[in-house]
Amino acid sequence: MHGPCRKGSDVSAPVSLLTAGDMPPVTVLNPEGRSAFLLVADHAGNRLPRSVGTLGLSAVDRERHIAWDIGIASVCHALSELLDATLIQQNYSRLLIDCNRPLGAAQSIPVESDATPVPGNQGVGAADRLARESEIFLPYHARIAAELDRRQAAGAPVLLIAMHSFTPVFAGFVRPWHAGLLHHRDSRLAQALLPLLRADATLTVGDNEPYAVSEETDWTIPEHGERRGIPHVGIEIRQDLVARPDGQRQWAERLAPLFRAAAARLEDAGQLAARSPLLQD
Repeated sequence: MHGPCRKGSDVSAPVSLLTAGDMPPVTVLNPEGRSAFLLVADHAGNRLPRSVGTLGLSAVDRERHIAWDIGIASVCHALSELLDATLIQQNYSRLLIDCNRPLGAAQSIPVESDATPVPGNQGVGAADRLARESEIFLPYHARIAAELDRRQAAGAPVLLIAMHSFTPVFAGFVRPWHAGLLHHRDSRLAQALLPLLRADATLTVGDNEPYAVSEETDWTIPEHGERRGIPHVGIEIRQDLVARPDGQRQWAERLAPLFRAAAARLEDAGQLAARSPLLQD
């Protein structure tokens, strides 16, 4: 079962999405972390508020990659510990609202994902859309912005790392990459990290594969990295490699020293400080 979509709801009639028993949209792990790294996970959870039920999806579908980035929360938790880094993660399913899509984009509240219809997203009215934006999307990004504001006001160095995982097969294509680095206008951190990852001959590492960042398809990197001019990168790990606890820990232990080494390269090159913002309002 899924909650009513309230077709044609007017934005003047407020709709409450989260109730007292629902999980908060944002979890912050290690808020006092001393590392320059700020880890963010847009698709860490697959929770759904009780007000929307199951969105009309089966339990199996709600555990699939269409609902969240499988394994990435545990990878991030281990990285937070290994790096003494703050982690900000979003707890609700990307099917409710995708926190890495511009508001109003077709995939912000998808009616279909990977050929799977999402019944509870059919005909979502304006009030319901506004509730998802104001109670899930905006608090998550406001928390990231507040943390970056705090660090920049203190003159502290910051490197933003957006963590994701990707499905091994998409639209019939078997993806050969074990991991990928995503970047757009500012490639400082990606270029420092890529050769370090590729030094492991057992890994196939994509450069803007299996995805590429753009203003039309992404929000976190353009908004928090590019607009501020701080070093940043998106990390994608193939989901079959991090579906189990042993793989999650292994990837965290692989990435942590490489993150440190990449940061040291930027510092040695005088590139660790923020640049002028690359995007203007």
